Amino acid sequence: MVITGASSGIGLAAAVELARGGDEVVLLGRDQGRLQRAVEAVRAVRGRTPAAYRADFAVLDEVRAVGERIAADHERIHVLVNNAGQLTSVRRPTVDGFDPTLQTNHLAGFLLAHLLLERLRAAAGADGPARLITTGSAAEAWGTLDVRRPGRRQLSRWLAYGASKQANVLFTLEAARRWAPYGIVPTCFFPGLIRSRFGRRSPVFSLAGLLPVVFGTPVQGADTLVWLAREPEALVPGGYFAWRRPFVATGRSTRAERARLLWDSSLAAVS
Repeated sequence: MVITGASSGIGLAAAVELARGGDEVVLLGRDQGRLQRAVEAVRAVRGRTPAAYRADFAVLDEVRAVGERIAADHERIHVLVNNAGQLTSVRRPTVDGFDPTLQTNHLAGFLLAHLLLERLRAAAGADGPARLITTGSAAEAWGTLDVRRPGRRQLSRWLAYGASKQANVLFTLEAARRWAPYGIVPTCFFPGLIRSRFGRRSPVFSLAGLLPVVFGTPVQGADTLVWLAREPEALVPGGYFAWRRPFVATGRSTRAERARLLWDSSLAAVS
């Protein structure tokens, strides 16, 4: 199982729980120090050192390089978790010229999934389908996503975040249409409001420590992810879930034509 954004928060909590259950996890993170601590946390519950790779999703060349390395090191990938994400300033575009939140939360994961597609296809077989899981958010409801220009810079970080989460759901739907025949089941989930490093500069998320009833822990946020990675009842191509149950996205995030247009423009953006 390859997990992006695995060095902290939901990604790390999921990696530890999956490893505790006997799954082989591959960690992917941006910060080398946090990534090493994540390796140690997984080793503590698994008794063996997991593979780990460093890449900054704000740099598409680093995504390409890490995708090639993972593909070279692993013949089959049964589960790919696109969990890496951020809520950041819109002041400066990435080195690739895109909105940093849209690139990190959508375009980089879209690219990585394509780079590892053959490894996912190789894993699908008698033991069941391969799984592609994307961490979404109810923030998709206020997204202002231009599906023809998915990297277009937004007016605010919150609009950018909403747009990226809209892209996550649309990507899941179109991936299901295109890749389900290969034995790959793409799903998406909303983890709820979580207390973690994510969004730590946002006043809204800074309330997490004061509102523990509203904001859950990373372990709670990872629960649906772990369920999607393991359980047969989670094998719903294009499914969107929260708290292990089907979840409803807005119409803009579920229109087939928007999903198709986003796919084509995202492919052009990362090519």
